[in-house]
Amino acid sequence: MRAEIIAVGTELLLGQTVNTNATYLSQGLAELGIDVYFQTVVGDNAGRIRQAIELARTRADVVLFTGGLGPTQDDLTKDALADYLNLSLTEHGPSMKKIEEMAAKRGIPLIESNRRQANMIEGCTPLENEAGLAVGNALTVDGTHYVLLPGPPREMRPMFDGPAKAWLRTVSGEDRRLYSRTLKFAGIGESALEHQLIGLIDGQSDPTIAPYAKEGEVAIRLSTKALSEREAAGRLDETEAQIRSLVGEHLYAAEDIPLEEAVIRLLRSEGLKLASAESVTGGLLTQLITNIPGSSGEFLGGFVTYTNHMKHRLLGIPMAQLEGEGAPGAISESTAALMAERTLEITGGDYGVALTGVAGPAESEGKPVGLVYIGLAVRGGETEVYTAQLNGNRGMIRLRAAKSALYRLWLALKDRK
Repeated sequence: MRAEIIAVGTELLLGQTVNTNATYLSQGLAELGIDVYFQTVVGDNAGRIRQAIELARTRADVVLFTGGLGPTQDDLTKDALADYLNLSLTEHGPSMKKIEEMAAKRGIPLIESNRRQANMIEGCTPLENEAGLAVGNALTVDGTHYVLLPGPPREMRPMFDGPAKAWLRTVSGEDRRLYSRTLKFAGIGESALEHQLIGLIDGQSDPTIAPYAKEGEVAIRLSTKALSEREAAGRLDETEAQIRSLVGEHLYAAEDIPLEEAVIRLLRSEGLKLASAESVTGGLLTQLITNIPGSSGEFLGGFVTYTNHMKHRLLGIPMAQLEGEGAPGAISESTAALMAERTLEITGGDYGVALTGVAGPAESEGKPVGLVYIGLAVRGGETEVYTAQLNGNRGMIRLRAAKSALYRLWLALKDRK
């Protein structure tokens, strides 16, 4: 079945309210095996709401509305749909009783506008509102299914998850559910990943393969409709195996977790400790790591040595290394290596990771914006230094540098297992 979501409210068009309802409903409908093909936002205007209904009816089997069920004169959704379907509005007794009890409890007069919330379209199935007063509506006319839900998320979500979903299950005739799996990648961009997988993507049918980018990471969503979780898992496992055979060196998780959590899990599984030293990222790497609950068991701490003075004072990097004629400078492979090694020595950890580079907006030490050196020292092993030339503004370069360091650390830990 095809669905369209119509969000009603001028405040959505003005950007005063974010349309989180559409996201929530799309996810819930997918779980029911109902495909959302269109999302529409329309203001509080009866004529334009009617136009939206007329268009939706030509291209969707299920039309869900959010908003416009309240007590004020600009709450027009029920009126507009009833008028379009040539049906009348009737009063839902239980909802009216709830409104009367609310008014009596608060000691306020019951005004006519409040009664509007108890109105429902003739012949519909009323949807109980656990968190508010406006009754929801569900009805089928000429083969099209209509569901009317309130706009406030605290009212919409329980109504949709409860009576609306139950009603949709009875009319959809869809036994299959949508099952999805998220694969997470690092060390590769969205375009490069798509290029590597283009054969699979072009030939996809079921499961579907949908790449999408997050800053410093890329995700692929695999989706299939199946009668059971076991049936779905078989299809998803097969597609995941094909993807691993092509880009497995970049696939760090088969679930939607950030790269830093994958790193912490690997450290934890091996009983290893990590410490960091940051210049260009200014503590961002430490922040990402410590955002993970329980990371204190694996992360010893970090140094933010933004200036040469602090690199010398906290890490003991010789000033002759950092400054002066013929010195490699703070932004160099050798300085990144020394930062990582000194971090390891000072903290007694198993891995020391260091970052130095140029975030911009101007070059530094004659080095271009986006040049980053990542030092990785391991107890009992050789120190490696990786060079990255990153694009973007200052904030993007810093985040991408931190993610690049995490990727190098993840690779080292994965190869260790």
